[in-house]
Amino acid sequence: MELLERLTRRQVDTLRALKDGEEARAGVRLGRVAEILAISAPSALAHLTALESLGLVDRYRGRSRLTPKGQSCLLEYERHHRIVERMFDRMGLPRERLCEAAREVDLSIGHATIERLCVADGHPGTCPHGEPIPRCPHRGKEES
Repeated sequence: MELLERLTRRQVDTLRALKDGEEARAGVRLGRVAEILAISAPSALAHLTALESLGLVDRYRGRSRLTPKGQSCLLEYERHHRIVERMFDRMGLPRERLCEAAREVDLSIGHATIERLCVADGHPGTCPHGEPIPRCPHRGKEES
């Protein structure tokens, strides 16, 4: 099972909160993570602790930041989410529902399936909302 498939929705949201809340590479304080997620500090700490045990988060002096592995995992999540949004868009789902619908399934679709969807869609550069789709690390290998 891929690392991304083992994460909960809240853990992915915690990774995103670290990315969005970080200021000048100084990390994010626990209270700020809790505020972004709209949860209690103890709940935020539980998510951070689980992510730290997976090597996705580094905590130092009261601040948390994504490790390189955490950054890669979040990039992979963004890729999954945006490719699924494109699939739902092509199916005719209303644009205002795309993100919500993608969140229902983006963590449960494996990497190989996402890559097949990406290939079938001609390696799109952006999602329907104009956000960039991270480049496939295997692009070119499946086209040989």
